Amino acid sequence: METFEIIGGKKLKGEIEVRGSKNATTPILAATLLTKEECIISNIPLIEDVYRMLEILTSMGAEIKWLGKRKISVKNTKIDPAKMDLETVKKLRSSVLLLGSLSARFDKFNFYRPGGCVIGARPLGTHFEALRKMGVNIFETNHSYAVNAQKRKAAKITLGEMSVTATENAMMLAAALPGKTIIKAVACEPHVEDLGNFLVSLGAKIKGLGTHSLEITGSKKLHKAMHTIIPDANEAATFLILGVTTGSPIRVKNAREEHLDLVLEKLREFGANFKISKNAIEVIPAKKLKAVSKVDTRTYPGVPSDVQAPFGVLATQSEGETLIHDSLYESRFNYIGELVKMGAKAKILDPHRVLISGPTKLKGKIITSFDLRAGATLIIAALIAEGKTTIKEIYQVDRGYEKIEERLQKLGADIRRV
Repeated sequence: METFEIIGGKKLKGEIEVRGSKNATTPILAATLLTKEECIISNIPLIEDVYRMLEILTSMGAEIKWLGKRKISVKNTKIDPAKMDLETVKKLRSSVLLLGSLSARFDKFNFYRPGGCVIGARPLGTHFEALRKMGVNIFETNHSYAVNAQKRKAAKITLGEMSVTATENAMMLAAALPGKTIIKAVACEPHVEDLGNFLVSLGAKIKGLGTHSLEITGSKKLHKAMHTIIPDANEAATFLILGVTTGSPIRVKNAREEHLDLVLEKLREFGANFKISKNAIEVIPAKKLKAVSKVDTRTYPGVPSDVQAPFGVLATQSEGETLIHDSLYESRFNYIGELVKMGAKAKILDPHRVLISGPTKLKGKIITSFDLRAGATLIIAALIAEGKTTIKEIYQVDRGYEKIEERLQKLGADIRRV
């Protein structure tokens, strides 16, 4: 089992580059199933979740070729859902994104319960209801779902919640159906919009991308496409918070201001400032960090739940009390216990709220990464802590951050993989 060993207290400096968006890549890979023709995808992040999705596609018969370090060709001419790699599906939450594309291509298939981070209840009811309104019936068995898509059709849908993956599944199915599908109360995160742009390149017509209402005119004959994945806004936010928390003038390349508006505004409330250029955002270290009354995560364009935990470690270094409120998930505070071990003052008020007091000096300890974003948060905590910190279960970090230790070493961080 690999761990990270980190010696904290060093100032960081330099440039760190944001890779392609994890949350755009996995649905776009799933969407390649909508055509039998070749799709070429560039700016692929080299992370575990992407490798697992590629393994699932390959297990069903996809032909995947690497054309460069971050560029692949995917051709799904002969696909058999019955050959889907069950064990990988169980490990990967993003495997749920295959529901929409497989429902578009096959009349009947079985699908297995997806895995992923344990961050609270993540029911599939919104997915199933949206697909049901489009003529797809899903029946639950002991460990899997039997899907019958023989009567799939264009429809008018209002989602029960602004679920990103439910939105993406409905978009994928709609793109392959003749006629007009209208989907309301959809998620509009940048990676949802990126999936929409890929579906347009396949031949679908979509109105309303970037809004909470979509009109999709699909086609049974979607064709080959080329697409470049957008930069990862969550990764950019993580690195910006790293710079603010450590007081380091880090330049985050490929960070897009238009994808980070409220994150930047919230960081400014903490006392941070930035130099923003066309293709980068540079942290101007704050003389003093001050607590904010509340960090409240919401669906886009709100502060993403995926950066709630990094804001939590920032709050430990800010003067005063900060209330962190994650309205989307009820089990995303597992990192708090690890911060408390290091000396943080934090009290979990209920499953959705934690109160953090600062500033506090953190000390190196042996701690555990329980999920992807918690892992990145604990790395930030270790970099500001006194002494040596060992982080276990770093596979969770590898799921979404490509070779993070090598990139942080270039900034001057004392971090190594053991």
